[in-house]
Amino acid sequence: MNYDFLYEVNAGVATLTFNRPEVLNALTFEVYAQFRDLLEELRYDDAVKVLVLTGQGRGFCSGGDVHDIIGQLLKRDVKGHLDFTRMTGAVVQAMRLLDKPIIAALNGTTAGAGAVIALASDLRIAVEGMKFAFLFTKVGLTGADMGAAYLLPRVVGQGRALELLLLGDAIEAATAERYGLVNRVVPPAELLPKAQEWASRLAHGPTLAISMTKRLVNNEWNMDLVSAIESEAQAQALLLMGEDHRIFYEAFKEKVEPKFSGR
Repeated sequence: MNYDFLYEVNAGVATLTFNRPEVLNALTFEVYAQFRDLLEELRYDDAVKVLVLTGQGRGFCSGGDVHDIIGQLLKRDVKGHLDFTRMTGAVVQAMRLLDKPIIAALNGTTAGAGAVIALASDLRIAVEGMKFAFLFTKVGLTGADMGAAYLLPRVVGQGRALELLLLGDAIEAATAERYGLVNRVVPPAELLPKAQEWASRLAHGPTLAISMTKRLVNNEWNMDLVSAIESEAQAQALLLMGEDHRIFYEAFKEKVEPKFSGR
């Protein structure tokens, strides 16, 4: 399929690169829809174990394109607007439901919808000096967009989340790391190598155990402690019978590195 972004798969790692650098990789209707559909396909693509997201040029993603999206939306009625906002939300929903790790390699400006896409990823690596902004209120829209009001307090806490969503101010990479919004800050030359290093580790690891971990972290957000402990007990009982756990045991006895099968 032809995409309006770059997409390649190598050794179990898929890399999606937003590719409109002249507008800091602003999103169009087509990019949203293609990204949503690709995420659905990845649920069933056994060749892909990990997804890396990044951008061309000076930006990761600056949000919706002012002319191609905002200008066009002003011509639509309420139903047309709701169709759009549900589509953008479906992107984040698909990211969280994908039982494969998603790593965001934030190469530059990460704003608006781009900030939420980064937030919905599982791991975030930022280049030094990049800026992060949930700028919805600055354009007269609610900061609660695409699941941001659900996800952000769970990542940085409610106080920080309200600061970022209400004020809409940009924060630099070092502040984002201090808030817990990004996992690592690295020099530009190290960004993609570090993202690919993490992706390779995950892709060649016990992928069933990794996918189960992501699923349980998602599921337990709305559980009480007793339900969460029981859910983990059942999941761990299954994994204890898994092939990868036996592979680990045999490798440990032989004093060699385990070669996991993902089963």
